[in-house]
Amino acid sequence: MSRIFVPAVLLAAMLSLSAGGTDTAWAEEPTGLSIVTEFPAQAVGIGDSVSLKLVLRSQAEAQVANLEVLDLPEGWSANFRDGSRVVLSAYVEPGKETDLKLRIETADDTGPGEYTLRVRAQGDGTIAVLPITLMVENRLPPSLAFDVELPVLRGKPDSTLRYSVTLKNEGGEDLLVDLQAEAPPFYQVIFKNSGQEVTSLPLEVDQSERMTVEVDPLFAGIPAGNFPITLFARGGEAEAILELEAEVVGQSTLSITTPDGRLSGRLQAEEETPIKLLVKNTGSAAAHGIKLNASEPRGWTVTFEPELIKTIDSSKQVEVTASVTPAEKALAGDYMLTFRAQPESGASTSVEYRATVRTSTLWGLVGIGLIAAAVGVVGIAVTRFGRR
Repeated sequence: MSRIFVPAVLLAAMLSLSAGGTDTAWAEEPTGLSIVTEFPAQAVGIGDSVSLKLVLRSQAEAQVANLEVLDLPEGWSANFRDGSRVVLSAYVEPGKETDLKLRIETADDTGPGEYTLRVRAQGDGTIAVLPITLMVENRLPPSLAFDVELPVLRGKPDSTLRYSVTLKNEGGEDLLVDLQAEAPPFYQVIFKNSGQEVTSLPLEVDQSERMTVEVDPLFAGIPAGNFPITLFARGGEAEAILELEAEVVGQSTLSITTPDGRLSGRLQAEEETPIKLLVKNTGSAAAHGIKLNASEPRGWTVTFEPELIKTIDSSKQVEVTASVTPAEKALAGDYMLTFRAQPESGASTSVEYRATVRTSTLWGLVGIGLIAAAVGVVGIAVTRFGRR
């Protein structure tokens, strides 16, 4: 059957003329009824239902309009509703609109094609008729489809990667879609819709939802490389799969220690003391252009040999000598030094070193001599003046 779309008003007028002056009308009479809908011709899948909003009007007088559907195909059903209630008639006042809905359910064995039925409202001496055309089509099978702007993202081992993903329901029925992901064990995958974490989404027919898929590292030290991430969307019999890729670029990770692991030592005031340090790279990429410096107490001097390390490859270490000279008048006691390594790209690292300063033994002997002299002077004074 050919598909012909004719505006509802024109069809009603044609039916009125063909009736030879009967009381079937499109609300043109002063006391008549009118019944209209926004979409009098629609497509529907086999076995599906359709709901139409109807509006009843009376031009001159209040009346009760009885409602029915004519020419309903075999196996189909139809009813008029006001909210959840099924209604058989409606009260219509002049100058006011009465809204209701018509729900039509097609039969599962209906063949594809064009079907025309009529909605009739019969009032006090007048009848309004509204033709409805439904084009019944084979229902599309359930189908889901993923789309992504950038399927491959690059980041450091500690970076969170965010993919912009769109999921669309391309099938013929509404779906509740479950979202899942497969990723390496050092990654956690989170789906977010409108900023909220989700594990499922309702999708109507032809509806699309935009999501952000966050890939978070669970721990530091992820090796450099390319890692596959697979997204799954499942709703009913429909499934969509999307392949993503996380490209991890190498990153250096430096640390400073000593050959024996002790971060304390003894220093002599005014004397230069060498301290052996190990600068290690435990990251997944080489570190370049590493500058060494220190934070020391006022009056102290610290120099490094070498002061600049050109390269430390991954899992390698370089020995450095820090030459430390306490201040000339440094008092005996404990002092804190900070040794620092800064690569040309990447984060710096530092370590605290406790230095115990000892003063010269010569000054100790001088101090003892002064104390002995003072004691002697006091003794002589006591002896001399005590006799008097």
